[in-house]
Parts: sequence; structure tokens; C-alpha cells
Amino acid sequence: MLVSNYIEAFLPMIKGAILYTIPLSIISFICGITIGVIVALIRINHSKNPLSNLAKAICQFYISIIRGTPLLVQLFIIFYGLPNIGITLDPFISAIIAFSLSIGAYSSETIRASILAVPKGQWEAGWSIGLTNSDTFIKIIAPQALKIALPTLSNTFIALVKDTSLASVVLVAELFRQAQTIASQNYEFLRVYSQAALIYWIICIGLGYLQTHLEAKFSKHL
Repeated sequence: MLVSNYIEAFLPMIKGAILYTIPLSIISFICGITIGVIVALIRINHSKNPLSNLAKAICQFYISIIRGTPLLVQLFIIFYGLPNIGITLDPFISAIIAFSLSIGAYSSETIRASILAVPKGQWEAGWSIGLTNSDTFIKIIAPQALKIALPTLSNTFIALVKDTSLASVVLVAELFRQAQTIASQNYEFLRVYSQAALIYWIICIGLGYLQTHLEAKFSKHL
């Protein structure tokens, strides 16, 4: 009977992980990294024209407000607050927006620092063989910056997988939301939440092995 109870709890949580937790993590990470790259490039732009300065100020404000407020509060504002001004979003979309903005703000600092860590001589090497600024960045700078940023970005993704549990508060039926539903029905909170923790742990162990493999691969090729 005990084994049956464990299986009955595991299956909905695994389903929630497959259908919501993992897709939510991947989509949010891709969107967040895209935002992070754009913000980082804007901030390292040396142009002094008014539009460039305005863009830098907006990016700085964005980073400050995202890093200075809890992710849970951001989720509540997007899902529960925006309907007050006529903007109602699906729970899954709300979670993607919140997580993407959060990843974008934090990853932008990592990406910016990684780009600046590439020696200036690499830029000069690209220019010396006739490459434009954009070609030099794409072909020479970006791969080296990625190697520098990879460990931190990988850890960010692993942290994001765990942070998706916050999506339960906006009714996304992900892993932890399933655990809450099951626990509210059988009142076996310790067992059910321990099972949820075990699933998160297994996922993160797998991601940790993948991270090690990717870092080793990049070290060989760059």
C-alpha cells in the first residue's frame, strides 16, 4: 500500500515536471539570455550619442529594479496586478515573462563581464585580418566570452529549474503545484514534499553532469 501511495504521488509530479517545469525553464532561459545579451551589448557600447545614453539608462534601471525586488513579487505583479489595468495573461505566459526578465537582468551582468574579460588584443587581431566589428565579435569575441560565462550561466539555469516552483503561486500546474495539490488531499506533507524535493534533486544532478560535459567540451575546442 505504501509503495502504491508513493507511485500515485510521483506520477502527477513527474508529469508536472515534464509538461511545465522543464519547458518553463528552457523557454524562460532562452528568452532571458536573449534579453541579457541585448542589455550587455547596449551597456558596453562606447557611443556617446543621446539615444545610446538613454538606452544605457533604461537598461541600468531595468537591472536595478529586477535585482532589487523579489521574484515572487514580480510574479504577483504580472499575474495578479496587471489585470487591474486591463492586461490579463495566462499563468504559464506570466511565469515565462517573470522568469525571463529575472534571468535577463542577472545574466546581462555575467555576459557583460565575460565580454570585457576577453583581451582587447583579440579585437585588434580581428581588425588586422579585415574583419568588421560585428564579424570580430561573432567569430572571435563571442566564443571566448561564452567559455568564460558558461559555468555561471549553467548554474543560473539549474537555479531557474528550482525557482520554477514559485510558478505554483500563479496556478501553473508544474511539479511543486502538483505536490501541493496531492498533499492537500492526503495530508502527508512530509512524504509528498520530500518526493518533490527528490525529483528536483534528480533533475539538478542530471543538469550538473551536462554542465560538466559542456565545460569540458568548450575547454577542448576553445
